[in-house]
Amino acid sequence: MSAVQAVAVGRRGARGIVIDDEGRLVLIKRTKPGQVPYWTSPGGGVEDSDATVEDALRRELAEELGATADGYQQVFLSSDRTDAGVAIQHFFVARLTSLDLAGRYGPEFARPERGGYDLDYVSLRDDSLDAIDLKPAALKEFVLANRDALLAEAGFTA
Repeated sequence: MSAVQAVAVGRRGARGIVIDDEGRLVLIKRTKPGQVPYWTSPGGGVEDSDATVEDALRRELAEELGATADGYQQVFLSSDRTDAGVAIQHFFVARLTSLDLAGRYGPEFARPERGGYDLDYVSLRDDSLDAIDLKPAALKEFVLANRDALLAEAGFTA
């Protein structure tokens, strides 16, 4: 029997698979100068001041969307190797409860040279998700494969 080696964690992130009352994903359309637009789920890095990964996501939703959500459940974990160690992203499904774009704050909005962070909604009930470049690709694959389960976990039942 061999010993398990320790893994260096370079960065830990929290992202939301946030679903609104119409069964749509709440996403951020990123437009960067000189690049093709892409979509991402709201969220970001876990900071030392965050008591838990879920708390980090709550903070990020407030910063990026002026939003709150409930029913948080971790449903997916993704990782990438970096020079600093493994970068881990925790993905939570949650139901959007409020959104006020006027309440957004944070470094993303203080530096316009970083490009746009536009709110977008993408239906989970049709082929809309197929038509966009949702990053990371593993998230898109997960959501497409599990859309009915995600809707059920967000409180949508047949």
